[in-house]
Amino acid sequence: MKKILLISALALGVGFASCDSYLDINESPNSPSAENIETGMLMPAIEMNIASSYGDFLRITGGYFSQIYSHYFGTSNYLDYSRFEMSATRSSGTYTQFMQRALYNLKTVMEMSAEDEQWGTYLAATIYRAFSYQALIDCYGEIPYTEALDPDNLAPHYDDGQVVYEGVLAELDEALSHASSSSTVCTNFLYPGKTAASWIQFANALKLRMLMRMADVKDVTSAVGALIAENNFPTSDVKFANCWADEASHRSPLFAEDFAPGMQKNLVANQAIIGTMQVLDSDGNIEYQDPRLAAFFETNESGEYFGGISGTNFSTSGSIKAGKLCRPVASYDMPVYLITVAEVEYLKAEYYARTNNAAKAAECYAAAAEASFNSAGVSGADGFLAVYPYDNSNWKKSIGVAKWIALAGTNPFEAYCEVRRLNYPAFGTATGDQFYSDANDNYNVSSYVPGTLYAPIMCFAQVGAGKLLERYPYPESSTSRNSNAPSFPGYTTPIFWGK
Repeated sequence: MKKILLISALALGVGFASCDSYLDINESPNSPSAENIETGMLMPAIEMNIASSYGDFLRITGGYFSQIYSHYFGTSNYLDYSRFEMSATRSSGTYTQFMQRALYNLKTVMEMSAEDEQWGTYLAATIYRAFSYQALIDCYGEIPYTEALDPDNLAPHYDDGQVVYEGVLAELDEALSHASSSSTVCTNFLYPGKTAASWIQFANALKLRMLMRMADVKDVTSAVGALIAENNFPTSDVKFANCWADEASHRSPLFAEDFAPGMQKNLVANQAIIGTMQVLDSDGNIEYQDPRLAAFFETNESGEYFGGISGTNFSTSGSIKAGKLCRPVASYDMPVYLITVAEVEYLKAEYYARTNNAAKAAECYAAAAEASFNSAGVSGADGFLAVYPYDNSNWKKSIGVAKWIALAGTNPFEAYCEVRRLNYPAFGTATGDQFYSDANDNYNVSSYVPGTLYAPIMCFAQVGAGKLLERYPYPESSTSRNSNAPSFPGYTTPIFWGK
């Protein structure tokens, strides 16, 4: 079984990665013997599976469900997402990719590196394991963990999300106890040629994210306080970059899916994010425009920013055609962001807000904005802070809206997670059918309030107007052959950290 899984990982790695020096071995890369397998052969392929799932499917769905994206004129590929709908089949391929092509093979890397006492590699593999489980729990709420990855157990028990979170956090602590900043790490795309020092920082950032995500259901104050006091977090965004090429199968995943030559266009900017980053006065004139808007979205054919509406792809006989809508900025070498400096600073701001240190919360809030502007390659954080200042009396709103904006251009899936957890941006009183009517082709967003969500046109009935899709249904690829799979609790039942 292990050998089959190794071959699967290697074969897939060639498809996504432009850098394939790790396949320079004497035997065919499609059939290496077990004794010739090395962790450096497996890790890049594992990374590309994670990049493909997290940077494509989860970015797309998270973008729709947090109203960063809406749907392109005249196409229907993701119209269900635009209406806050997810089926048990739609996410099955991504679930399988995480489980079989990432987590199974990470287990092998961890076993091999522990046996050889290669603690830097062991830490890197543990981080990816924790990262993958975090993403899966944030989608489904419950998944197999304690009985998972056993090829002889075809019906593993589904564990509660908090059990999984706490389990992988303990695994991270155990891996960190073995590694030092000088520990070496096998061939990889994330930090090529680097020692474990950067990985330790990544581990700390991931721990901070997961601990703060549990903050409303468990007292994590001391654990978070210790991390912040240590202050050993990434000094630059953690992302897969410099490993893509402008060739078929070598492009960054989101670009390959929605922007590459010959691919159908689906993604456009949502009115919610456009109307928040471009604030209009009562006469419809631009009062404030966030400089990051140009880094996140293209203008339309008239050189303007125009937001689509969730739940529609517009009438084919109307005036809202393809050229009216703004597409996300994308390129073949666009990074896949795993965690950003801005996100870390917003999490620190939240910690200080929760511990009644308003001055430090405001300081980190400002630092988060500055980091986000730096990532976007623009200036103007002070102007943003003047329009969206930190309000300690309603810190969840301040941080929630600002983080949603920052993540719109880097990590819409994490934006979706934080909207569900912090409950901001919240739903306003206006609804999608007030912004646009298919029947009379009337488009009028004057009632939109910046920093709010709205009910999609023809919202998925099992979610309902004014509510978020809180979780994905358990994937059919798991439940169809697992007699221990639980009953789906419903689309509006929060993940454990959102209760």
